[in-house]
Amino acid sequence: MQRSGANLIILDEDFKRINACLSRLNQDARSRAVFLIDKNGQLISAQGETAGLDTTSLASLTAGNIAATGGLAQLLGEKEFSILFHEGERDNLHISIVAQRVILVVIFDSRSSLGLVRLRVKKASEELAGIFADVMKKADREAGPARMLFETQFAEITDEDIDSLFTKG
Repeated sequence: MQRSGANLIILDEDFKRINACLSRLNQDARSRAVFLIDKNGQLISAQGETAGLDTTSLASLTAGNIAATGGLAQLLGEKEFSILFHEGERDNLHISIVAQRVILVVIFDSRSSLGLVRLRVKKASEELAGIFADVMKKADREAGPARMLFETQFAEITDEDIDSLFTKG
């Protein structure tokens, strides 16, 4: 199992689906690397040429970038800017929000183009949104029985029981 964010647990089968999607995107977009990050700045997965990259910092700074851009969007009366593009001398970043839950980052150079990346990201985003919908359904199914068990186990504890735990004697 992989943990992403405060409440989300991604099972191995879903994690493999995510990795397959990112790997396909990396190949189809002819990008250098692809990253999936949660909005808290935690790296979920990475594919491609990641050696030599500080992936922890990349994830954290990308989440900060999305948060800052969200502030700009609010100032302009927008809900959010769901796609960001940064152009550098050698490398470019395409950053997009997927399913209002995760951030997809594509690093690409002159071997690709912004048009190709945007086209491939759109397709991958739809697939990732479906995967995360499945993950959320599984999480909801698991939460129900766990919540009932928790409530049942602790429903019979009284204030006197709690007080007796903390008194000497």
